[in-house]
Amino acid sequence: MSEGHWIAQIGQLSINMDTVLTMWITMGILVVFAFMCTRKLSIIPSKLQSVAEGILGAFVGLTDSMIGSKGRKHIPLLATLFLFILTANLIGQLPWRLYHLKAGELASPTNDINMTAAMAVMVLIYYVYQGVKVKGPKYFLHEFSLVGIIMALIELLEMVIRPFSLALRLFANILAGELLVVTFVGIFAYFLPLPFMLFEVFVAFVQALVFMLLSTAYIAIAVQEEEN
Repeated sequence: MSEGHWIAQIGQLSINMDTVLTMWITMGILVVFAFMCTRKLSIIPSKLQSVAEGILGAFVGLTDSMIGSKGRKHIPLLATLFLFILTANLIGQLPWRLYHLKAGELASPTNDINMTAAMAVMVLIYYVYQGVKVKGPKYFLHEFSLVGIIMALIELLEMVIRPFSLALRLFANILAGELLVVTFVGIFAYFLPLPFMLFEVFVAFVQALVFMLLSTAYIAIAVQEEEN
């Protein structure tokens, strides 16, 4: 858990460099994993290729059940979100406290509200774009009447709330978990923190899954006319 951020000031812009660094580490891990899985593709898959195909198969089943067969085109975004968030969450379990910075500490990039908010806004822009692409202006205004305008305003408010709920849920759970682990490590340095650390591995997976499932649900709602 970070006690504060390593902030770089570029003009009037403040950048949390610890978040940027761990974000790039996360992306590097995923790039290497993707390269290792795909560099020697074969009809008889290797162990890594089998893992990658299993992950892809899980997302195919998920999108088919929630959106329909045409929902497979959304797999690149959804799979990237899940794998990035899961890896980023797990990075927070590494002993970053061994590396002392002049200010702050390295931690999971998802314990920074700026990171989770950026991902949530990206999801918002994506599913609104898909909704407009499928339904046109009717995505916002179903009918030009008083009731239609009121419903459009309510739906617009809901669209604004959705990314906040996504961002806050992920940020709060990861931050709280890292605080809990750090607290028990400070009090009992050896065996007692272990169950909490193992629990945080489980939480890392659950939070990545929840973020991805909610994103899938929002996309499904946005394009449901296309599938019906």
